[in-house]
Amino acid sequence: MTPTAPQVRPATAADLEPIAALHTAARAAYLRARVPDAPFDAPAEHARCRDTWDRVLHREDAPTLCAVRHDAVVGAASYLPHATDPARPAVTLHQLHVDPAHWGTGVGRALHAACLHAWRAAGHSRAVLDVLWHNHRARTFYARLGWCPDPDRRPAPDATHLALTLALAPPPQAPAAS
Repeated sequence: MTPTAPQVRPATAADLEPIAALHTAARAAYLRARVPDAPFDAPAEHARCRDTWDRVLHREDAPTLCAVRHDAVVGAASYLPHATDPARPAVTLHQLHVDPAHWGTGVGRALHAACLHAWRAAGHSRAVLDVLWHNHRARTFYARLGWCPDPDRRPAPDATHLALTLALAPPPQAPAAS
């Protein structure tokens, strides 16, 4: 059975707990593959994620979206629409997380598509993000969506992150009425 498409909407303060929970679960799932015995889903990790998302949800300069399926928040994304390099203005995808129970069901793609729509509507010419080097699932997800290693941003000195970029073509124009 095909899951229903998620609804993507602006996140609110009421979404804080489910976003923190799904972020904690997603982080634990992808980090556990690297360090199997680490307590990535411990209460302290949830509290850290909650504090991070509390700050994000209260930032006026960081639009935040959530994906909802059957009245449950199953994914979240946040971005910073300011220029990181004045010569090459870009929007920064700061967070994109999906509840592991919903991986592979279109939630990440729906959030990504909503971000693309907002970025193009705002006139951004490119997007950037950092992904954990060893998070092969995320790297594959972004590669399928057209993200490439950013030639202008070298990997972190400790090689924990990979900088990716995506050129944002303007949205397709509707054909002119004849």
